[in-house]
Amino acid sequence: MSKIAVVSGGTRGIGFGVVKELYSEGFLIACLGRKLNDNLSKFIEESNDRVKFIAVDISSVEQIKRGIKKVEDEFGRIDLLVNCAGVAPKERNDILNSTPESFNFVMDINLKGTYFMTQSVANVMINQDNNDFIPKIINISSLSAYASSTNRGEYCISKAGISMVTTLFADRLAEYGILVYEIRPGIIKTDMTSKVTAKYDKQIEEGILPIKRWGYPEDIANVVSLLSSPKMRYSTGEVINVDGGYHIRRL
Repeated sequence: MSKIAVVSGGTRGIGFGVVKELYSEGFLIACLGRKLNDNLSKFIEESNDRVKFIAVDISSVEQIKRGIKKVEDEFGRIDLLVNCAGVAPKERNDILNSTPESFNFVMDINLKGTYFMTQSVANVMINQDNNDFIPKIINISSLSAYASSTNRGEYCISKAGISMVTTLFADRLAEYGILVYEIRPGIIKTDMTSKVTAKYDKQIEEGILPIKRWGYPEDIANVVSLLSSPKMRYSTGEVINVDGGYHIRRL
């Protein structure tokens, strides 16, 4: 029986990388996002109905509920959730001048959306027969969960919040055999970082990372693959840094 994965934010960047990796491993995939783009549309056409797009704006709890109901109707169950959906502030702004509008925009998608997507899928997983596969939830956060960027405070707070979402659901769902993990990407080559490419090129060259290169969506997708493996069965609430070693404190 094929395993069923839900990937939020799967239309681009890290999420699309995760979709492609899980597809290569035989998953059937529900890709959730605000709108379908050309890259994903072409990939879906080539997937022979193994990948389906479901329009969901995860800043809306009602849309999350409707979207997960559609997943159940289409696939019958959910074995894996990968929470990739996330946004940066529309404009970087010093925390002394940031606006409630920017704060709400980022928090509604990154934190509230992740929280209620996890809640909704967890309830599906609890109520299904899980004999054939260990159900798992993987949250994509960021090194910004602990590293300060005072010109995008709302983003840092949202990612720190995702770390606690991971801890809470890992604790709550363990009794049901549902395992929860967090991946913390570092400097990843996506459209989100495209506006600051020169900055990060310079920092990487100067040695900010022990592994002196950009990360790519495939680097994150490969770790999703590892965590979703049935061999990972006696660990929950773990944080995996995929950041070129950025988290290492050095003198």
